[in-house]
Order: sequence, then C-alpha cells, then structure tokens
Amino acid sequence: MQLARIHAPLRARAAVSGAWLDLARSALGVLALAACLLAASGRAHADAPAAPPAAAATADAAGAAAAAPAVTAAAAAAPAAAAATPNKGDTAWMLTSTALVLLMSVPALALFYGGLVRQKNMLSVLIQVFVVFSLITVLWAVYGYSLAFTEGNSIIGGFDRLFLKGTFDAATGSYSMAATFSKNTPLYELVYVAFQSTFAAITVCLILGAIVERVRFSAVLIFAVVWFTISYLPIAHMVWFWPGPDAYTDPALADATNLKGGLLWQWGALDFAGGTVVHINAGIAGLVGAFLVGKRVGLGRESMAPHSLTMTMIGASLLWFGWFGFNAGSAYEANGSAALAFMNTYLATACAVLAWLLGEWALKGKPSLLGAASGAVAGLVAITPAAGNVGIPGAFVIGIAAGLVCLWGVTGLKKMIGADDSLDVFGVHAVGGITGALLTGVFNSQSLGGPGFVADWVTGKVVSNPILTQLLIQAKAVAFTAIWTSVSALIAFKVADLLVGLRVPEEEEREGLDTSSHGERAYS
Repeated sequence: MQLARIHAPLRARAAVSGAWLDLARSALGVLALAACLLAASGRAHADAPAAPPAAAATADAAGAAAAAPAVTAAAAAAPAAAAATPNKGDTAWMLTSTALVLLMSVPALALFYGGLVRQKNMLSVLIQVFVVFSLITVLWAVYGYSLAFTEGNSIIGGFDRLFLKGTFDAATGSYSMAATFSKNTPLYELVYVAFQSTFAAITVCLILGAIVERVRFSAVLIFAVVWFTISYLPIAHMVWFWPGPDAYTDPALADATNLKGGLLWQWGALDFAGGTVVHINAGIAGLVGAFLVGKRVGLGRESMAPHSLTMTMIGASLLWFGWFGFNAGSAYEANGSAALAFMNTYLATACAVLAWLLGEWALKGKPSLLGAASGAVAGLVAITPAAGNVGIPGAFVIGIAAGLVCLWGVTGLKKMIGADDSLDVFGVHAVGGITGALLTGVFNSQSLGGPGFVADWVTGKVVSNPILTQLLIQAKAVAFTAIWTSVSALIAFKVADLLVGLRVPEEEEREGLDTSSHGERAYS
C-alpha cells in the first residue's frame, strides 16, 4: 500500500497524458465522421429533392404480402392522410412512452449494471451508460434517424432527414407526420424520432455490460459510434422500415409497395419492439466484445461478487416499469394493441421471475434476489418481440421459457463458451431475445390465441401463417441478425483497439476504473 502511494503521482501524470492522447484520437475520428456526413448532406440536398420518409413496422408477407404489426417507422403520411390531425391521446401516450424508455437507461440500466460490479468500478459503469446514451442520442439526430427510417434500399435508408431536416417548418409552423398502424392516423414525426432515439441509445448501452471493469473509456465511445452506424442502423432499417398503411391504396401496386420495405420486413419477420433489433443485436455484440477485450484480471481467483444487490434490484424494478413504454409504446397508438402489449409485458415478466427463481432454487438449494432480478430482465427481453404479436397464452409460455432458458444461458452455456461476459449480456439478452423471437413465430398464430398479422394492407385482412412457416421465417431473421452484428462488432472493436486500445493497463484495472479512469469514488 505504501509503495502504491509513492507511485500514485507518477501514475496520475501518466494517466492524464494517456487520457489526452485518447481524447485527441477520439476527436479526430468524430471530426472525420462529421465531415463525411456534412459532405453527404450537401450532395443529397444539392443533387436530389428530399423524399418524404416512409413509415415502418415489423411485418410483411411470406411470399408477397404477409404483414404483422410490430413497430412503425417514421414517415410523412400519404396524401389522403396528410390532412389528418394526430390524436392528442396518441401523442400524449407516445411522449409518455418515450420518457419511460429514457428511464430504462438513465438511471435504470445504469443502476442495474452498477450494482453488479465491484465497488471500485461503480462510477465507471454509471458514466459509460450516461455518456453513451447521450452520444447516441446526438448521432441519432444527426444521421441515425435518417439512415434507419427514410426510404433508401432494403438494407439502409437515405439522407433526407440529416439533422432532422424537414421535420418542422419554421416559416409555416407546420410539422411533418409519421405513419402508425392505422390508416389516416398520423403521429408527429418528431415524437417518433424521439421514441426511436431511446431504443437506439439503450441498445448500445446494453453491450457495455459484457466488457465492464477493464475497458478503456475512450474505446467505449469509439466502439459506440462505429457499431451504432454499421450494425444498429441497418438492422433497424431492415426489420422495421416499411411504406406505412396509407401507402397501400391499390391492390395492383401492393407488391411494388412491399419492395420499398426493409429486407427482413420483406421476409415477413415479426418483431414488435426489438427482439432482433435490440436484444439479439446487442447480446451477440457483447459476446464478441468479451472475447476481444479478454477476461478480467483475477477472474476465477478473486471475488467478483456484486457490490450492491440493492442497487441492482432498484434498477431491475425501474426497468420493468419503463419497459411498458418500450413495448406498449411500440403500438404507436393508445389502443387495443397497446393494451395487449402492456399486459403481455406485465405477465411474461412475472412468469420469468418465478421460473428463474424456482429453477435456481432447485439447482443451488437457495433462491436469490439476483436470480429474481435476472429473471425479470429475461422475461422482459423475451416478450419484447412478441408483446403485441402474441396472445395471453403466449405470454405465459414465453415468460416461463425465458426464465429457465436464460438461467441455463448464464450458467451452463456461459461455461461452455468460456468468455468473460461480465454481466451476462449474451446469456440474458441474446439468449432471451432468440427465445422470444422464435416463440413469436409459434404464438402469433390465431389458433394459439395470437392476433395474427395484416396480410393485405389495402383491405386490412388479418391472417396467420402456418406455425412452421412463421417459425422458419423467425429463425432466418435471427440467424441473419446474429451474423450481421458479429461482423459489425468485430469491426467496431478492432477500430477502437487500433485507435486507442481496448483495455486499461493491469495496474489501473486492479486499482479500479472509478479512480484510475475518472478520478472519482462512488462511496466515501
């Protein structure tokens, strides 16, 4: 201890020097990206008129026109809907839902993750979540929303909404509109932008749990920018972008209209609120990061026990509360679909808590608070793609399955993989997301109490695919997302490693990132 105090000033000066170098490298990367965006913006606005953004949802046809409500993408409404006025109740519900999803990250996820790490790393987790959430929010407004939710091709959108251009006309005081799942029922596009921004931001924050306690802060920021750009935005576009219900007016043009949607939407993949876009995307990226960053110093020899399960329980409770905005808000209207998603979210989570707790009790001989909290998150994750896509029977099954499968994911499967996924991002989010996505394909069927999906947006006809057919579509979407995010995460982490390095030095890791990286302590 005395030796450590003697060398502390030298270590502090070295840390400051290294921090400035990391900051300079990060700034250069951000400036280069900004220059590219401004150039692209100039070309887009100079060479072509801005096209109105299209609306999106997780729905489509197996073959030609199978579609199922999930999450709409923003879009200016078709001429017939342009004169419609947004419902004040819908607007109020969506603003509330946006605030609820914000609560899920700041402070819920930060507290949940923070309580699970050792005391010396508590603040490092809080600042990572807080700052990454803010960073992605800014990038979303600059270019993220435009690339995810405007018309481009089946993989990525365009540049029509860079810096949110066109969402508000100061000269006339008019606002652009986004589509919902009902014809002639628009939503203010800025409300949709804000709501989807919280999804993008929390997705990147989820990944951090896999690499906490040893990752360099500047590397976190660089990774966040790159992965958000090359993984989150394309996946969101491919799963959730579609032309919107008001675009379907002529049956003869339906096939051509379908081709404007994202790739996975065209396949018919169902994802109400983010099983593929958020949880599988983030969970697998976290696993890639755990392998690349490496294991924590002392893992297996020193105690890595959570320092505050009280904080973790508070975080889990706030996540459950905020998740109602996440899932029920993805109906985009205050209607029956929102009510179904709300109840499914409520019920599946409770089932998962009990399933995890009983499974842990049987395996280990004692039920734990950590198990109950983890079960809640597993249930929330698994019901996310299914929230408005299954009936009440599906919620029971998905919740119970999530609790048991994710318990195995963080115990048996984790040992088999051998990576130091510190806070079980893969075991809960990827495994839970895959479970929910696949079971959505089963319980969407009307024969099992599900709502089915809209097969014809001109007439509003609702049908169900054969269970095996929809299950295969879901599996195809899961596999595609897993491969895409794995490659994207590898690229993003490698970029960060080349620019600043992924890990802090071993001495700083042993000291704790709170003091060595941020010069603060969580507790006196």
